[in-house]
Amino acid sequence: MTPRHGTAQQQTRPHAAARPARWAADAVAVMREGARVRLDYSAQSLWRVDRMIEEIRREDAPYDAVRETLRGLGAYAGEVIVRHTGAEWWSSGGDHWIRTPDGRLWDPIDEARCCYGGSGSLRLLCRDALG
Repeated sequence: MTPRHGTAQQQTRPHAAARPARWAADAVAVMREGARVRLDYSAQSLWRVDRMIEEIRREDAPYDAVRETLRGLGAYAGEVIVRHTGAEWWSSGGDHWIRTPDGRLWDPIDEARCCYGGSGSLRLLCRDALG
């Protein structure tokens, strides 16, 4: 997915960030309470997130059953990037992505879906975004 530039519907923080920030917070709570995994918004915590997604994938859970979990974990990775780079959430047409201060665009929610499909890494996405 390539985010669209300059659309009239684009919104920046705080409005565009409200939903992904909530999804991320929900993912942190679910991981802490359900899986006993602590997420602290550090880049290192994305190792655990990648492993969690891999475990879900190995269980062969249907995508529809894990869609919201993946969205939350992707939003969590996005919040890690936002907090460490000063990036901002952007949204358009229901999609959410991040723009880092250098102008690059990142889609951590889609990257979480790719991880579930076996071809992505939130840890590596964050590493690239942090430069």
